[in-house]
Amino acid sequence: MAPRRVGLWLIGACGGVASTTALGLSALARGQTPPTGLVTALPQFAGHDFDAPDAFVVGGHDIRKGNFLTAARELHERSNVFDERTLAACAGDLETWSANLRPGVVYRPDAAITALADRPDTRRAGSAREAVDAIQFDLKAFKAAHRLDQLVVVNAASTEPPFEPTDEQKSLERLLPALERAAPASLPTSGVYAFAALDAGFPYVNMTPSRGATLPALEELARKRGVPHAGQDLKTGETLLKSVLAPMFARRNLRVLSWVGHNILGNRDGLVLNDPDNKSSKVTSKDRLLAELLGYRPQSHVSIEYIESLDDWKTAWDHIHFEGFLGTKMMLQFTWQGCDSLLAAPLVIDLVRLTALAQRRGESGPMPHLACFFKSPIGVSEHDFGRQFALLEAYLANPGRAS
Repeated sequence: MAPRRVGLWLIGACGGVASTTALGLSALARGQTPPTGLVTALPQFAGHDFDAPDAFVVGGHDIRKGNFLTAARELHERSNVFDERTLAACAGDLETWSANLRPGVVYRPDAAITALADRPDTRRAGSAREAVDAIQFDLKAFKAAHRLDQLVVVNAASTEPPFEPTDEQKSLERLLPALERAAPASLPTSGVYAFAALDAGFPYVNMTPSRGATLPALEELARKRGVPHAGQDLKTGETLLKSVLAPMFARRNLRVLSWVGHNILGNRDGLVLNDPDNKSSKVTSKDRLLAELLGYRPQSHVSIEYIESLDDWKTAWDHIHFEGFLGTKMMLQFTWQGCDSLLAAPLVIDLVRLTALAQRRGESGPMPHLACFFKSPIGVSEHDFGRQFALLEAYLANPGRAS
């Protein structure tokens, strides 16, 4: 029996997260690195039918010049995050997969994204339908060329400005005719890619705070096509700590008076977030969960600033002012520093493995059991990390589950 072949299609393929994911898959398959950072490698999940690293074939879209190997080398040069031996051992795989890259498709992009588009063959679509057709052509060609058993599409692109839905996005019936017009935009770019994937029968995972597949019409499309999807906005740093610490205050009946978080980072994600419109999507996502975790809304402030010299090393400083017994006011402060791409990449692999498993189980629509990976998980309102992780454990303990 031929081994399974699973495609991973990365939107924003030449970014730090996507290139690190490709490098990580190669390194795992070649025995160059242990599975540290992979949730699916935890002992309690052993024995599940997760696809092995050597089962994957990688491709993707990007609007920037480069490929998996040049992007990984650039990240290493800027942030000194990889072992040179690992890069050398995996260079052949990254070069092979780079042949699968296709020029991105843009539809009414904002100024911050347009400024990044230096690939001369980037395709500009006149309508959402034109963009969907071009994207689907690439996805189907990739699947056919590599004789893939499954294909999972992952949005690892830069954050978009907020997209306010109208009646057109409330149902598939209303959305379909709107896809044909040139303007105004019937879907944001992340929604165009989500539509293309789901409509073609490919699961879609959104690592960003962009809309993706969260619009009601796309939820309907996923159910109609019988395809699972997950998102949104990967939880790797400050918000991960919030989802652990805020329940502690609630369960000890310590009242949080204020929570201030200051974030600085210097990679391309930080550059895009330097645009006020793009930043607003991220700030909203990071600040939303406190009231839900505590049961009340303390004074809070979240800032994100682009500091070029930091490159991929994102840093968060949080100041928590809280009240204890007899009205005594106290403080907790923490500093978190981590390499953005190295925190995210193993979770991309986890999510692709879990999403492919869900599709093989015959599941469709949102996957609430993946809430522990996201700041704004779809299909569930739980934000307590411990309870979110319990959802994943319960899901994997029941192999007969299907939605």
